[in-house]
Amino acid sequence: MTTPNKVARCAIYTRKSTEHNLDLEFNSLDAQREACEAYIKSQAHEGWRLVDAPYDDGGISGASLERPGLKALLSEIQAGKIDIVVVYKVDRLTRSLADFAKLVELFDRHGVSFVSITQSFNTTTSMGRLTLNVLLSFAQFEREVIGERVRDKISASKRKGIWVGGPVPLGYASVSKKIIIVQDEAETVRGIFRRYLELGAVRTLAADLDQSGIRTKRRTLANGQIIGGGRFGVGALSYFLKNRFYIGEVAYHGEIHQAEHEPILDRPLFEEVQALLAKNNVERQLKLKASPSVLAGRIYDDRGNRMTPSHTRKNGVRYRYYVSNAVLQKRDKLVGSIPRIPAAEIEELVTRTLRTCYQLETGSALERNGDPLDRLARAVVTPTAIELHVISRVSSVSSEPDTEEDRSLHNQVRQPTILSVPWETTTFTAVKGLVQAPAQSTAALKPESRDALLKAIAKARQWLDDLVSGRVATIGDIAHRENKVERHVRLLLPLAFVAPAFVREIVDGSAPAHLTVTGLAKSVPHCWGY
Repeated sequence: MTTPNKVARCAIYTRKSTEHNLDLEFNSLDAQREACEAYIKSQAHEGWRLVDAPYDDGGISGASLERPGLKALLSEIQAGKIDIVVVYKVDRLTRSLADFAKLVELFDRHGVSFVSITQSFNTTTSMGRLTLNVLLSFAQFEREVIGERVRDKISASKRKGIWVGGPVPLGYASVSKKIIIVQDEAETVRGIFRRYLELGAVRTLAADLDQSGIRTKRRTLANGQIIGGGRFGVGALSYFLKNRFYIGEVAYHGEIHQAEHEPILDRPLFEEVQALLAKNNVERQLKLKASPSVLAGRIYDDRGNRMTPSHTRKNGVRYRYYVSNAVLQKRDKLVGSIPRIPAAEIEELVTRTLRTCYQLETGSALERNGDPLDRLARAVVTPTAIELHVISRVSSVSSEPDTEEDRSLHNQVRQPTILSVPWETTTFTAVKGLVQAPAQSTAALKPESRDALLKAIAKARQWLDDLVSGRVATIGDIAHRENKVERHVRLLLPLAFVAPAFVREIVDGSAPAHLTVTGLAKSVPHCWGY
């Protein structure tokens, strides 16, 4: 309870889910604010004072916390500038129970009270929290029901071939919510499809369109921003050539429906392009399977560009490496921090890491359980580490689970875990497109010692994660699970805090030759600036 002599700084938060009528002189946000201001004035005897800054989110859903006005409010709370948050209704703040729990935790941490002027409750009492959770449960239910109705309407419209909004493809325009053909653009679309049949490759087609000055469709967003008008990328061009919208059809949830709009392409031309795309895809997959580049299709730079296998020869020796697609497509502004990387080195590092983690998890030999690379969904190259997105367990659930329990298990086993493996960008140089690794000095650490140390560190990190996440309650539970004595677990657990720089020395073999698991566990370097 706020004492009468103490000033309580009050902030009003308002929100409206849609932009409808926001352009009116007096809109919903103004009505919410006016009511909240009146309530704050009624509490003036308690020391309540309104802060000047407005915290409004117009046309933004309460389904998430990604709202500019709310973020500004939370920043002020964290800075200690707000004592009470006032809203018209609870659902103006959020419609999600999970998000509300986060907000209440933040409010409690900074000593901030929360008031809804149309719903009387006190968040400092258990009954008040119960009342609030009940209200939020109904608010979340209402949001989900509205979402279901919207999805059902979109689904019904799609099945009837009705355009329900979204980006309009090149060759068409939206006029009064109807799709019409733009003749100049339509001729460009036909030319792109015919040109693909002549050239026979998407990458070659992309280069040809760039040289001819053909660009993607320009679009003006609601905020006036203009997007598009750039060069066709290989991925976007592949999608373009498969778009059934151009033959007057709409694809929805794997089903094809006849659309209302007129087609631009003749069906024989479209089908001929699809046949060539399918043929090229089969050939590419066979080529990838026969390629020694085991990370092909799964390695990306830190800006999301896929890295493509490439090679060069010098003095009869073949050097393999991965190069960012942004480099190949001459999109210099989109190139990540690492434009190219030596293939053999990165493949060995990734394979060794996955093999170690795989055997730690299964406790069984690799030969009986398959290739650990099958667990890799994605590898992201950054200047200091390789981020491995690994599927934590091999799923035994069918691809189409029948029951809710099966679906839950299916989602659980397919959820990727991200492993960060330290890596030095200075381990290679590029000269005239040739990636060369520097001469390696004699390793100070024996390979078997290095593997034992890395395995012990990986175990310790897993144990620590189990304790922190609550998957196990005590160190004794870990010992029982691992069939070890508790003293052994306590000895190795500090290895979870080995500095990344020291781990890199173990990986590259430059750590002291006499280093052992027990010795490192008893003298873990405390300084991460090591």
